[in-house]
Amino acid sequence: MNYSIDELREGALKALENISANDALANWRSQYLGRRGALGKLFGTIGRLPQAQRAGFGQQVNALQQELDAAYAQREQLIQSQLLARDLEEGEIDISLPARPQGRGGLHPSTRTHREFQTIWADMGFQVYHSRDVEADEFNFTLLNLPPHHPARDMQDTFYTTNSNVLLRTHTSPGQIRAMREFGAGGTKPIRVILPGMCYRQEQVTARSEIQFTQVEGLAIGRNIRMSDLKGTIAEFARRMYKPKAKVRFRASYFPFTEPSMEVDVECFLCGGAGCRVCKYTGWLEIAGSGMVHPTVLRNGGYDPSVWSGFAFGMGPERITMLKHGIQDIRYFWGNDLRFLQQF
Repeated sequence: MNYSIDELREGALKALENISANDALANWRSQYLGRRGALGKLFGTIGRLPQAQRAGFGQQVNALQQELDAAYAQREQLIQSQLLARDLEEGEIDISLPARPQGRGGLHPSTRTHREFQTIWADMGFQVYHSRDVEADEFNFTLLNLPPHHPARDMQDTFYTTNSNVLLRTHTSPGQIRAMREFGAGGTKPIRVILPGMCYRQEQVTARSEIQFTQVEGLAIGRNIRMSDLKGTIAEFARRMYKPKAKVRFRASYFPFTEPSMEVDVECFLCGGAGCRVCKYTGWLEIAGSGMVHPTVLRNGGYDPSVWSGFAFGMGPERITMLKHGIQDIRYFWGNDLRFLQQF
């Protein structure tokens, strides 16, 4: 029996010295240390030995198992070290190559919503038109059917400059006139544009109102454009922005630059119309004001209202972002608080 133990030790250690791969090491372990391996068979013979020899033989087999276990662990560590060294050598880093750029910062939540808006409207054939922030009173009010002393001017508290005819625009609607005059070719071409940008109003700053905010204006001019075209376009936007089966409702309203005018509501995407705190338990969220372009505005833009017609709409990205993410205070958008911005 001593010869069998010595022979097993010599054969196992010799075979282990030639192993340099994990799969071969696993086979060695199974052959010698496994339940049905050579060492296990030696343990199985203990019960067939005379009583006087069992203790001594068992001690020798146990000692051999400990020796082979230690040799196995040492070989395993050596193989792992060799593999690591080979990987480092083959994957050597060329320090002369330029480093990978690290992305810094992120998109403002309003910017994310604006980009989503622009993608949806671009799919429907609208191009982006950027208009100026500092406007003339004529474009901000008069040409939009808001002549001096018009009562609707009181709805918008305006920031005027030292020149009483120059102001910070109170809405993106002045861009309608500029877009019609720039792209309409003297009132002979149809246009479809959206006009995103910042607006400014002299209001009391509260959780629901700010002195600056963004809007996205939309304008489509063509022949035989009807109210049904506006309703279908807005409904398609709601389905893409919120959910494929979003329900939309239209309510009569008043805007000086559109006639007829309407407010647009979408079924609350948070409660599915059942009613919740965000939608004030009505099941609906207001998303836009819209209407058919007023004949006076068409005429001021260079179009003949007897031949051409169009629709316009205005949306507030901050409002939609607040509803979408449950933001309670509009002041977070321009407060530059990184704790708020980093969530996006």
